[in-house]
Amino acid sequence: MTKLLFIQASPRGEQSKSIQVAQTYLDTLKATNPALEVDVLPLWETDLPAFDGDKAAAKVNMMLGQKHNSAQKTAWDQIVQIASRFIAADRYLFAVPMWNGTIPYRLKQYIDIIHQPSLLFGMKPETGYFGLLEKKHATLVLTAGAYADSRPSPAFGVDYQSTYLKAWLNQAGVVAIDEVRYQPTLLTPDPQGALEQAKRSAMSLAMTHARI
Repeated sequence: MTKLLFIQASPRGEQSKSIQVAQTYLDTLKATNPALEVDVLPLWETDLPAFDGDKAAAKVNMMLGQKHNSAQKTAWDQIVQIASRFIAADRYLFAVPMWNGTIPYRLKQYIDIIHQPSLLFGMKPETGYFGLLEKKHATLVLTAGAYADSRPSPAFGVDYQSTYLKAWLNQAGVVAIDEVRYQPTLLTPDPQGALEQAKRSAMSLAMTHARI
């Protein structure tokens, strides 16, 4: 059975345009694939621990092949527990608004927790990083208030949102990535029409994915 992890990076719940578009994608995918197992992860309602000194030391020790002390082992066990939910999924659906050109800090905190050696990636001194999440797929639903990829300009914002997410996923081994954009959400003469168009694009992409 295919398992999809739906990661909601907006704190606005049902009012979030990124979540609305992503939900449209998911509803369409489920309609054509009722056996799909869905795990919803609302990051703003999820207890995410601080990535503190013990966790940082545990990460370094893992990369160096050194043993953990008791505090570091506890920290690492907590990391593994959180990351296991991500690793268990076959597909990922991200609903991500753009905040100051990049991603909400809650999503960045989640990534900092789970992106760990021996869990999501490995490292070889001769060749560099290599991903451990093979044959997985990600769909990014991206929104932004003023930025639009059709008119890149510092005056309307810069896209470190999709570029960061794709670079991170690639390093973890996820290379099959699709995206749906509703950008801009504010500087459009017909916001509702643009939102409906984004939802139609999400439905079309979901129908394509359902046939794969």
